[in-house]
Amino acid sequence: MRPLFALTLAATLAAFAPALAQETPAPEGAEVYFVNLEDGAAVTSPVTVIFGLKGMGVAPAGTEKAATGHHHLLVDRPPFGQGEGGAEELSYGLPADDHHRHFGGGQTQVTVDLAPGQHTLQLVLGDANHVPHDPPVMSEVITVTVK
Repeated sequence: MRPLFALTLAATLAAFAPALAQETPAPEGAEVYFVNLEDGAAVTSPVTVIFGLKGMGVAPAGTEKAATGHHHLLVDRPPFGQGEGGAEELSYGLPADDHHRHFGGGQTQVTVDLAPGQHTLQLVLGDANHVPHDPPVMSEVITVTVK
């Protein structure tokens, strides 16, 4: 009976997940951007990426404080909101994988190894639970070429 209960509970939670998703408001005019990289830049690996933020503060994941969030670096994936989850991904926590790098400690820069060739990068700010703010605070997608 326990497996049936667990399966039923999981299905119920999945059905109601959109309603449970937190929508943390973002202040008007909040912006996240790349401090040291521009679209079309030629770089060498490892690449240091410095995250900029205007109109909000940085706080570690799990910190419930108005007008704060933590950075996520999206690498080699469609622009945020246009990926596999489409517009729905705006309501859910960001996954953690090679294409979605989390900086839940409140970090404001990272050095990443990227293979030679072209790579797309985008920054997205997440709230205490890795869910994008409403409206989402995200950078434009930039393309860099690693020599």
